[in-house]
Amino acid sequence: MPGPLDGYRIIDLTSMLSGPWATMLLGDQGADVIKIEVPGLGDHVRSLGNQRAGMSAMFLNLNRNKRSVTLDLKTERGVALLQRLAGGADVMVQNFRPGVAERLGIGEAALRKHKPDLVYVSISGFGEQGPWVAKPVYDPVIQALSGLTTVQAGSDAERPRLIRTVLPDKVSAITAAQAITAALLARERTGQGQHVRLSMLDAVLQFLWASDMNGQTYPDQPIAAQPAASFIDLIYETQDGHMSVAVMSNKEWQGLCRTLERPEWLGDPRFSTPALREQHIDERLAMTQAVLKTRTTAHWLRVLEANDVPCAPALTRDQVLRHPQVVASGSVIEVQHHAAGTLRQARHAARFEATPASIRRGAPRLGEHTNEVLAELGLTRAQVDELRGAGVIG
Repeated sequence: MPGPLDGYRIIDLTSMLSGPWATMLLGDQGADVIKIEVPGLGDHVRSLGNQRAGMSAMFLNLNRNKRSVTLDLKTERGVALLQRLAGGADVMVQNFRPGVAERLGIGEAALRKHKPDLVYVSISGFGEQGPWVAKPVYDPVIQALSGLTTVQAGSDAERPRLIRTVLPDKVSAITAAQAITAALLARERTGQGQHVRLSMLDAVLQFLWASDMNGQTYPDQPIAAQPAASFIDLIYETQDGHMSVAVMSNKEWQGLCRTLERPEWLGDPRFSTPALREQHIDERLAMTQAVLKTRTTAHWLRVLEANDVPCAPALTRDQVLRHPQVVASGSVIEVQHHAAGTLRQARHAARFEATPASIRRGAPRLGEHTNEVLAELGLTRAQVDELRGAGVIG
């Protein structure tokens, strides 16, 4: 049974993480994704470590359900081929620095001549206006500029800290995937394509605002320095490891007090309401930590679960694979790659009852589908060979 985006074609000019992951999510959902790469080089992620069959693990995890075509877009004939591909596509996604696509002749205006209802997507670091438009960008730069590193530090007074995963790239990818499907839905209703512009900075600010910018919400109030967060970040030490315990409601607080055998905490005026428990968070968490250190993680999980208190062990990456919930949910699967062999990957998270997502093909070798895709454009084998000899394709 085909996925929900079966029949849509996406031309993917992106590299690194945010663009490729966005298009892979759409590929999982059934779209035909054609990845355009530089002959002889390809996406930089191909060259990263942990290689098998000439492909890095990161590339394998970001580019399944795609076909790879190599085109030299610095040649007129390479641009002409891309324009022909755009004519049969629904979406074009690129993450060049602003202005580069236009200089190459593959900007929105140029491609819309070949496909009037094209959904054209531009992903950038900082947007199209302002003093930082032309600056190079990587994930840590966005973490720093967006305030995310200060959020991670716990207060404005502490040393800023990076989140140890490329969160801006990943948030931008998910935002882009949702925006593309929204633009396709709008096209179904209106018959018109449009240009979707997305910056990593905007994606992260949108991501942060709901819960981390409360002090900046009211423009008529002075902005004070962010007070320090609790000195414990809800990861507690136990007798033999670490775990998380999180309580919000009065019912959960009562369950925690019963579990820890501290009924006197229920009568403590500092903890009588959620607001007061937040106000006295350091004292509350310190008291909780002191008790949790006295028993094992397994003990606390058993008794906390019996009192319906939210909790979980703090697992290593290898332990995640064996956790009963992960196993029962089928969240991690094993798939066969045509070159790299057996791979372990995360299942597509969204489960569609009538139009399930699927892994139909593994990440492609560089230029693996060039002949196939150009044949679909009507080019003969002799024409493809001539283009290869001229260096237009890889």
